[in-house]
Amino acid sequence: MKASLAVAAAFASLLWLAGCATDGTPISGSGASIASAPGAGSPLPGSPDESEQRRRARIRLELAASYYQQGNFTVALDELRQAIEIDPNYAPVYGVLGLVYSDLGDRDRAEDAFQHGLRLAPNDADLNNSYGWFLCQTGRERASLERFARALNDPLYRTPAKPLHNAGICALRIGDEETAERNLQRAFQVDPSNAVAMYHLGELYLRRGDANRARFYSQRLLGAYEPTSQMLWLALRIEHSLGNLDAEKSLALQLRRRFPDSPETALLAQGRFGG
Repeated sequence: MKASLAVAAAFASLLWLAGCATDGTPISGSGASIASAPGAGSPLPGSPDESEQRRRARIRLELAASYYQQGNFTVALDELRQAIEIDPNYAPVYGVLGLVYSDLGDRDRAEDAFQHGLRLAPNDADLNNSYGWFLCQTGRERASLERFARALNDPLYRTPAKPLHNAGICALRIGDEETAERNLQRAFQVDPSNAVAMYHLGELYLRRGDANRARFYSQRLLGAYEPTSQMLWLALRIEHSLGNLDAEKSLALQLRRRFPDSPETALLAQGRFGG
């Protein structure tokens, strides 16, 4: 069964990708993640070395992360504040706090939260990845690449595809296609089911005029996930570029039927295939 994925929404910050033991390649060229593992030097959750204080704070953090993913920011903030009261030195709490404030549009508090967490655990991969995405979202794309590279320096990081595809997206925003391609390709190699990497590689190659290469990623994406309007629109434009009229018509029909009110359907009606 195909998985359902909203490719267009905050591609990297909240995707829970499958863990992978393959290391990512550090980023050159100079979305966030919920804390999923203890920082360097921290006891493993549930291990005998984990203190009662840390265990209680971790449980609050897990609840906060769940509420955050549900969009219940008020309850998430309450849980995070309780976690900080229990253990003010638990760095991952500040990473999620930064994400919540960022989504609430409070950039100053988000910045303070990320910086506080990084002072406690400067090499924490999740914190660096999340802060990198925040930097990218606030017009500091070049600085974000350095944070993603720091996240990848952790050889035990379970989801290296996240900072890699985040770096690809942020490099695209500043027009650095070479860095974007390199990191998106590496994300795809690390995790061949990575929808974010496949989508953006398809867009990148279509824009370059390499429609056959774009088609490879688009077809793989549609074969693995339930289509979104963005995914169908990408596939449709690729087939249009290749002159495959039957495939184009089929995709246009799906787009109109499934997503009649989407921006992509509006672009189709206007014949704006470059959009």
